[in-house]
Amino acid sequence: MRYSEELSRRLESAGAREGCKISFISDGKEYKGILMPNKDSRSADIIVIKMRNGYKAGFTVDAETPIKVLEPPFVKPKTLIGRVPQKGLPNLVLIGTGGTIGSQTDPKTGALAPGTPTEDLLETFPEILDTANVRTRDLFSVLSENMGIEHWQKMAAAAAEELNGGADGVIILHGTDTMGYSAAALSFMLREISGPVVLVGSQKSPDRPSSDAFVNLMASVRFCISSKAAGVYVVMHDTMSDDSCAVHRGTRVRKMHTSRRDAFRSINTVPVAHMDADGKIEFKDEIPKASGKTAAFTKMEKDVVLLHYYPGMDPKTFRNVILGRKGAVIAGSGLGHVSDDLVPLLKEAIDKGTVVVMTSQCINGPTGMNIYNKGRELQDIGVIPVMDMLPETAYVKLMWVLANTKNAEEAKETMKTKLSYEMDDRRTVDVIW
Repeated sequence: MRYSEELSRRLESAGAREGCKISFISDGKEYKGILMPNKDSRSADIIVIKMRNGYKAGFTVDAETPIKVLEPPFVKPKTLIGRVPQKGLPNLVLIGTGGTIGSQTDPKTGALAPGTPTEDLLETFPEILDTANVRTRDLFSVLSENMGIEHWQKMAAAAAEELNGGADGVIILHGTDTMGYSAAALSFMLREISGPVVLVGSQKSPDRPSSDAFVNLMASVRFCISSKAAGVYVVMHDTMSDDSCAVHRGTRVRKMHTSRRDAFRSINTVPVAHMDADGKIEFKDEIPKASGKTAAFTKMEKDVVLLHYYPGMDPKTFRNVILGRKGAVIAGSGLGHVSDDLVPLLKEAIDKGTVVVMTSQCINGPTGMNIYNKGRELQDIGVIPVMDMLPETAYVKLMWVLANTKNAEEAKETMKTKLSYEMDDRRTVDVIW
């Protein structure tokens, strides 16, 4: 546990090991908590516990008072083993991929680490089984910053397999940091989709007292059951409290805050639906109904870059980044602009076969490349505007389009065609921006 020799001896003498609930006196006050490792060798005389509020704290322990073990490490019993599906309930599949919702505190470091089996999460929230028969499936366990094309492909293939195998809906547990990328990828990969595929995560791990995991997961289950919608969606908290969750389209959602419960927002459109704590759902936008058989077109072109334009962006620095690529997405300023210095480089790349797509870094609002001369100039050299599509969605779509079209010209036309609600030229009055 990396404690000092003396403190290790006292812990061993008391029978205390990682995961035990202990009590001790520090500065005349009694403290209780779960014994954690001390990973800082510079403070090896500090005892670290996880307190009731979920936070860790370190204390110096009075030498004259004993350390007491109050409870042994808790091992949660498996209560769902052998559970028989209930007749009349819909059948859902819960797919684990990692992320905070699939994490717990690592007893060796005290930090969050992915690796909680999805079945264990269901054991934590057995109330879900009163509303649906849920089967679990673990694909992999990674934090979402480590997600890539191969992970998207596995998720899409698994979702199609489960829907075509009789599932009424698929819920994918996913990290929040890159959830928007994965949701967009699945939105393009899954064609003729026959049911709801919902990505859900949490901002705090399920073992935290203030976790948002249960509310988000329960809302996902209820949406799959009540909507019978075809498509890919993200379900997350809509407010800072537990009273409402929002359902976002997979191509229109972005994480807008690092840690708040209500971090996710639909961009340039309204959420598909809102759901209150009792499960009442209010639909705000069009929901395609499930039908047919799901097809998974998982090919993706990796040779695509996403660049954020900034003042002073040197063409020489990015020459080798852009030239020779199959595709490039630029998050331009304002209505979709870059500096005069970059135009010749973009023209050279386009002339050599690169498909260059322009979005806006403003997030809200569409590109408008017919308003200023710069926008017209960029279109004249072959840059493709994509209305109000998010930069990350355009990046994922371009990878998919390049892999599933015959040539660059077909790819350009497909980028300008709405496939999965990813862009529009109309404005919604009640969008908050």
